[in-house]
Amino acid sequence: MKFFKNSFLVILLLLALSLVAFAQEINRKEAIVTTGAMWGPPSTWNILLPSPTPGTGGLVYETLFSYNPIRNEFRPWLAESGEWISDNEYVVKLRKGIKWTDGEDFNAEDLVFTYEIARNNDVFYSPIWEWMSSVVALDNYTVKFTFSEPHYAEWDKELYTRYIIPEHIWSKVPSNQLISISNANPVGTGPYMYYAPQQDRMIWVRNENWWGNDVFGKPKPKYIIDLVSQSNHITMGLLMKGELDVCNNFIAGAGRIKDAFRLNTWYDDEPYMLSWNTANLYMNTLRKPMDDPAFRRALAFAIDTDVIVGRVYGGMVTKANPTGLFGEGWLEYLAEDVVEEYGFYYDPDKAAAMLDEAGYIDRDGDGYRDMPDGSPIALKIMVPSGWTDWEESIRVIARSAEAVGVNIIPDFPDQSLFDNNRFTRNFDMMIGNFVSTLSANPFDYWNGVANRNIHGERISNGNWGSYDNPELFRKIQEFNITKDEAVKQELAAEIQKTLLIDMPTIPLWHNGLWCLTTNHNWTNWPNEHNPYGLAVCWGNAYQLGMIDVLINIEPAN
Repeated sequence: MKFFKNSFLVILLLLALSLVAFAQEINRKEAIVTTGAMWGPPSTWNILLPSPTPGTGGLVYETLFSYNPIRNEFRPWLAESGEWISDNEYVVKLRKGIKWTDGEDFNAEDLVFTYEIARNNDVFYSPIWEWMSSVVALDNYTVKFTFSEPHYAEWDKELYTRYIIPEHIWSKVPSNQLISISNANPVGTGPYMYYAPQQDRMIWVRNENWWGNDVFGKPKPKYIIDLVSQSNHITMGLLMKGELDVCNNFIAGAGRIKDAFRLNTWYDDEPYMLSWNTANLYMNTLRKPMDDPAFRRALAFAIDTDVIVGRVYGGMVTKANPTGLFGEGWLEYLAEDVVEEYGFYYDPDKAAAMLDEAGYIDRDGDGYRDMPDGSPIALKIMVPSGWTDWEESIRVIARSAEAVGVNIIPDFPDQSLFDNNRFTRNFDMMIGNFVSTLSANPFDYWNGVANRNIHGERISNGNWGSYDNPELFRKIQEFNITKDEAVKQELAAEIQKTLLIDMPTIPLWHNGLWCLTTNHNWTNWPNEHNPYGLAVCWGNAYQLGMIDVLINIEPAN
């Protein structure tokens, strides 16, 4: 223990000295220090990859619109406006006077090229061409998108997640290098630029000529120092010393100690954090007894989620709505009458009765239920090793299941093995919050728990349990391709009813937007009383309110 404490102090001292060393070059009063986005040294700024160095998207490259998930509002960004002019045509008018950081003009050619490169090459957003037929420039600042089958729900998200790239730069990159290049020192239109990558941090410097200075306001920090995530102990030390301004890591028990260490959270009291995504229990429906909806639904009544929320997370998360939905954009479609009739809740007696009725009883007297044919039930539930909150959560699930006679064993493979097992269906049960992050409408969530892309060798886009229901898939897609709100509400109710009856996944809790801020160096952080933005530095999240934070925070006296 003494060695551990000494090692911790040495690491903390080295980090502090490292920050001081940078302060000799960078005035600390001009810098914001963040952590929680990077889990390894910065190595690529290639925006054609789904996960480049955090900040590449948002700080350097920008989107047509930004999206405020608190108000469920879109705001024109690179676009001046955008509208559907027919059922399958969408026109974007771009702002004039925007320049790339190398001085070249930003115009319609760049927007068209951003999509053409995905049609002519295999990049992660190339599938959009399965339902887009053309993108053409009507003039230097007007672009028309034409769709063979308009996916309205998906397009809403596309507007605030697709980063526009410079045609005059990327058109010179050979096709066979589009994915492999690191793209160091990228040319963008955004408020910050590449400055200095280090093994333990990425440093961005303010773009003094950013077009948005006159539109939204000039960001206050000249520098952003984004630290590679360390252990909770080291992160807490940096917070306490005032060396860290924004922490987007999960810090266990932070809500209980925030006042003692002058830490800011979104809410003054529980749950302290905004909800950010839904943690679901996925069950492999290709294996018994998870292929039985009766077993899956009974398990939903058996899990004591209150213990996970209260003990594992210390009240820093909220129990999931039985539908998995939360947030303004999703709750617009919540069918409360469906939840009232088909929703689940913690009731072990009811769970036991449901299992009895379905034929899952203890046939050999060992204390655990068996299959109707008498074979034993012994299931594993996996989460990545080192995800301590999830590790403890599945222990709670295992104990809840044991209380009703179901044998579930926690399993902690390393991250790479967990991902491989997830992609290849090599698991019984798992916790997943992938493709469940808050968005402008619930299509993303439903598509993540139930989609038709389950018949190949690998699964890469949700529905990890291979739940097969073509009729439900059709309804989810209909929600995606209709603009009629009455029809969308009707479809939403039917989708929720099916998911609650068949229970391919069990929504457990809503993970928080982990955010702790300090007032040592900067003040006026957003919170429930002043919800002007979101202090979140995770990849692909800057356009959800972090730029507003950089503009509105104030130097501490």
